[in-house]
Amino acid sequence: MLVLSDIAQLGLGPAFIGALLSVGAFSLVLRALLNNRKLLSRISDLAPPGKQDQSKRLQQAEYVRVFPPSQRGELPGADASKAIDLSQAPRSAILKLDEDYRVADPSRYVFSGFSVGEVRGLGNFPDYAKLSGVPLPSPLKNFNIKKAVPRPYRPFRWNYHQTMSFKKMEPDFWLELENTYPQRIAERQALYKENGSRVLQCLPGSELACKELMEMCLQFLCARYPNHFQISGYTFINKILNTKTDLGKTEPLLVLLNNVPEDFAITLRDPETGRYCFRAGMICSSVGWNLGEKMGLGLPEIHAPVPDYKEKMEFSMDRFFTKMPANSPIQRGSWGLEAGKPLFLPAEHPDWSHRETQNPSLNADDVHLRVDWQTLRRLPLSGGIVFNFKALFTPISEFKDEPYVPSLCLKVLNEGKENLMKYKGTYHVEHVAKPTFKEYEQYQIEQGLIEKDWQVQTLEENPFFKGWERKWVVA
Repeated sequence: MLVLSDIAQLGLGPAFIGALLSVGAFSLVLRALLNNRKLLSRISDLAPPGKQDQSKRLQQAEYVRVFPPSQRGELPGADASKAIDLSQAPRSAILKLDEDYRVADPSRYVFSGFSVGEVRGLGNFPDYAKLSGVPLPSPLKNFNIKKAVPRPYRPFRWNYHQTMSFKKMEPDFWLELENTYPQRIAERQALYKENGSRVLQCLPGSELACKELMEMCLQFLCARYPNHFQISGYTFINKILNTKTDLGKTEPLLVLLNNVPEDFAITLRDPETGRYCFRAGMICSSVGWNLGEKMGLGLPEIHAPVPDYKEKMEFSMDRFFTKMPANSPIQRGSWGLEAGKPLFLPAEHPDWSHRETQNPSLNADDVHLRVDWQTLRRLPLSGGIVFNFKALFTPISEFKDEPYVPSLCLKVLNEGKENLMKYKGTYHVEHVAKPTFKEYEQYQIEQGLIEKDWQVQTLEENPFFKGWERKWVVA
């Protein structure tokens, strides 16, 4: 499942950009945006098809002159008089898509609004919290990696349809470690050894974004888990794995591979079109595809297999990427049901065909909820947009005492839109999951956990459930 695929249907007009820069107003602005989009959609539907297409072409052409909100004002000692309006600058002043900032003329600019000289002048590990406007996480000083379990994400919704469904990112949970950490790192290292460029690549021009992402992740780990990680000079010390990494001699994505159990996809702005394309990443937990077949593509090409993407989401996705500010990262969850815990399962894998049949010997203990908890944020210096996610597996037997969760799952499986459910790929376990959820629903009614006549709907606690805190362990 390509996790970017579910982000959808949001066009950020200029009037809203200033409001979005205020993190506190985020949820109110979103509601206004979504309501406004519905109105605009109704108006747009009244226009002749030819005029709609012409309007889209004109707006797409404008992407070349649109740049993301710059964080240059957060640069220590920044001189506002030296700021440049990139939309009016000659194209030669801006780095090309495949240019390496390390050897570029320092007077030229990254599309984020920083000059190459300013970026290089920051050196290693600048204050990314200040530069991005996103605070570092609060420390978990009593964190126990052997006992820790992630928060129990249950991102189910009804009515279920292809929408953005995102929330403001919680700074404490950009990255989240739990008791499978050593096992997952080893598994990802083995996948890279076997698959190479099918799981990890960085194309020319992505050098700044990769370094920036690596440093931001390590700063986060040291702040969140101070007893387990440390930076000394330009060496990263991992006390869980008992490793030390010379960051000056190790490629940034390999540093992440060896220390962070998350997948990352970095998209960068193509100055020729103003649109974003996939230029670097590490993805070890894809199902039905692999990084190698998506690398270098633009958003429309990446999402070609996604139901309703071209008709309902392509235009809005492009606009969203164009205008997303660095200080307003978002989070959301994608989910599926799996037999076992498949982490990396490309379409050419022999086990992929098993998803088209229903194994009669499968039982409830074999079926797991897979949640890809995802965040999307703009990197302040490179301007790249990074999408990261981590696959979490939970046996569906956990749902038995989680109020309303079985009923909600059953509703989606029974009545979800056919093309969306086919894309989600739950058929191979539905013959086990549906009767199990029905059994759990009846149990919850008998135990008084839910009302017999409850009308299925998205839970107020989404992406969790009432009482979820008892299942979250960190120490």
